[in-house]
Amino acid sequence: MEKTYNKLIEGNKKWADEKLGIDKEFFKNLSKGQSPEFLWIGCSDSRVPANEITNTNSGEIFVHRNVANLVVHTDMNFLSVLQYSVEVLKVKHIIVCGHYGCGGVQTAMTNKDAGLVNNWLRNIKDVYDKYQDELDAIEDETAKNNRLVELNSIEQAYNLARTSIVQNAWRERDLHVHAWVYGLSTGLITELGVTIKGPQDMPSIYQFKY
Repeated sequence: MEKTYNKLIEGNKKWADEKLGIDKEFFKNLSKGQSPEFLWIGCSDSRVPANEITNTNSGEIFVHRNVANLVVHTDMNFLSVLQYSVEVLKVKHIIVCGHYGCGGVQTAMTNKDAGLVNNWLRNIKDVYDKYQDELDAIEDETAKNNRLVELNSIEQAYNLARTSIVQNAWRERDLHVHAWVYGLSTGLITELGVTIKGPQDMPSIYQFKY
């Protein structure tokens, strides 16, 4: 079997050489630690690499990716990333970025049995159920899918704000949560008009009292 994965090793060597050609101290400085201002919660889709589409360098964005950029309160992997980025790295902004043409969202819009992932995608079905009147009024399937992608990013941003980790941080400092969407066909990110700056931006039932 041809070792097609070798191109990854070769690509790594080329990338490392290019970095050293620009800055001989690049990796030495990178190894000293990280102090990113941003936590990026994105989709696992291979076409949406956070650093590349934001034109940022290594060490500038702390990244968590999963199918359809979901914020699930029982996901210990996600919660561990969130706690570390907020309490240790002290990020200033958390960004939930979905993308148009998301396969997870497309599947969640149907009644297709996709196997194990059904349990994960049920979270998107909950978003659909919440906005069903608006979504069912959209006749074009692509436009409907795009709108659910946007609504999903917005709902996941609010899910972030409802965590005790984010609310504990708000007691001590500024921390902003944003909902964005990325266009595969344009290469551009669109802000969805949602920036959550504190508990006052949520219904009172979700606000923890200390």
